[in-house]
Amino acid sequence: MTRHAADPAIDGTGYGMLSVASILAESATRAPDRVALYFRGEALSYGELWSQTRAYAGALRELGIGRGDRVAVLIPNVPDFARVYYAVLALGAIVVPIHLLFKANEIEYVLRDSGADLVVAASSSLAEALPAARDAAVDLVTVLAPPPVVYVPAAKTAANASPATPATIATNAAGSGATPPVAAALGTEPPSIRRLEDLAGAAVPIARHEPVRPMDAATILYTSGTTGTPKGSVGSHLAIVEQVHNSLIDSLDILPDDVIFGGLPLFHTFGQTAVLNTGFRRGAAIILLPKFDAAEAIELMVLHRATVFEGVPTMYIALIEAAAARVEARPPLRFAVSGGAALPVAVLEKFAETFGAEVHEGYGLTETSSTVSVNSRYEKTRPGTVGRPLWGVEVAVAEPEVEGRIELLPDAGAVGEIVVRGYNVFNGYLGRPDASADAVVDGWLRTGDLGTLSADGFITIVDRKKDLIVRNGYNVYPTEVEAVLARHAAVSMVAVFGVPDDVHGQEVHAAVVTRVGETVEPNDLIAFACERMAAYKFPRVVHFVTELPLGPSGKVLKRVLTERFAAAV
Repeated sequence: MTRHAADPAIDGTGYGMLSVASILAESATRAPDRVALYFRGEALSYGELWSQTRAYAGALRELGIGRGDRVAVLIPNVPDFARVYYAVLALGAIVVPIHLLFKANEIEYVLRDSGADLVVAASSSLAEALPAARDAAVDLVTVLAPPPVVYVPAAKTAANASPATPATIATNAAGSGATPPVAAALGTEPPSIRRLEDLAGAAVPIARHEPVRPMDAATILYTSGTTGTPKGSVGSHLAIVEQVHNSLIDSLDILPDDVIFGGLPLFHTFGQTAVLNTGFRRGAAIILLPKFDAAEAIELMVLHRATVFEGVPTMYIALIEAAAARVEARPPLRFAVSGGAALPVAVLEKFAETFGAEVHEGYGLTETSSTVSVNSRYEKTRPGTVGRPLWGVEVAVAEPEVEGRIELLPDAGAVGEIVVRGYNVFNGYLGRPDASADAVVDGWLRTGDLGTLSADGFITIVDRKKDLIVRNGYNVYPTEVEAVLARHAAVSMVAVFGVPDDVHGQEVHAAVVTRVGETVEPNDLIAFACERMAAYKFPRVVHFVTELPLGPSGKVLKRVLTERFAAAV
């Protein structure tokens, strides 16, 4: 067989260019006066936002940031997230969003693992970000901090001492309190921290965004680390842009006049792709809320006449609860989108009844940039499923216990591991070829989720493989039990999980948050479930809790519940 010499016209390199930054740049060119963001009672147009972004990019360029560099970002859901996100991408650099609740050691890990060249941190994150950047030897600039930006170490602010001057920052990104002083470990001299706003004011704005190749890295998003050390999932410009286009063409009829509620954290793939990039590509307006609060969310959606809501199940539950305590007007929602975790059908139905908007449930992962499937606006929604795969994305069901190869299950409706292939699959885990090879086998991404695929292509997620409960040798899928308990009138939120048991292998437990003003006995809930499912499935133990532990994307951390209640047995 004749071997062909490498040729960029053949091997996929080529000369084509594609940048996520063009999403904002193009909308600013086509509709500069259209509202891009609503925040704290103000409206920011696309033209204004792109102009500010170009200035930020000019400042970052003068700091030495260019193509392929990695910029870590710790900014809440405020306009500066969009400015910094698109400024970094406009330079051909890579965005590394970091969870806002990370502590200094966790931030330091991400900085080192990603090879970050710069950190841009909101003033509200400086107490953790500064020591992390110092220890990782990474330069840092801040946003949202009122000048002068000088911090007095904690050692200098004893209980009886007079307030230091200049004072530590007194307002954070959300405008809701004081920023803690930087740890005394930073030294006795207050560090000088440059404000990106000041640097942008003095910089020459970029004229246009830098061209990059479609498969070049755009983002490095860190997995939650629920099964070990967090890994950096590398997403390409192609995956993000094509995901946006497919959503707009085949799945969600978002219009330029739509107003989207942006309460999803923008450091997470769901918020970045489904809200920020998709909304901006259409030229729609986005309402930003730094920290989700259901009552405030309703007020903002009514004020700005929101037409699209996107959130995770815990947000839907909170909105239903908040609406029950209010008699004010409802926002004119056309539809809603749910993802991040399974949405109980009872919650879906109650939201539709309360807000008059059909909910379209979807499914995705960090490694799929972010969506795999969704119940399309263009066909009848099938509650209890996560819809059909997006165009160009193929989904199959594989034997979950087979390692090292993919063994597809031939029968429609068979329960197995969901596997995915398509343009949306990530480039791999940064610096972890072995982990990448374990995740992508025979060209298929192993999701770790158990589910079924109907004959007409609808996907039903049963549960995570790691959350499966095996009681007396029988498989119990927590989401199935949760869907039943969620229909009880007294239940607001519920999580079902397994606890090790000497007799049964694992016992089925449920953690329940009750609705405001409602009371119920554990045995009543157990009996409620017992009447509605097989004997091996219903929970034998019910715990009442005030709240459920949540991860970065709003998913319930069942491992935390297992650890907590296993220790109490």
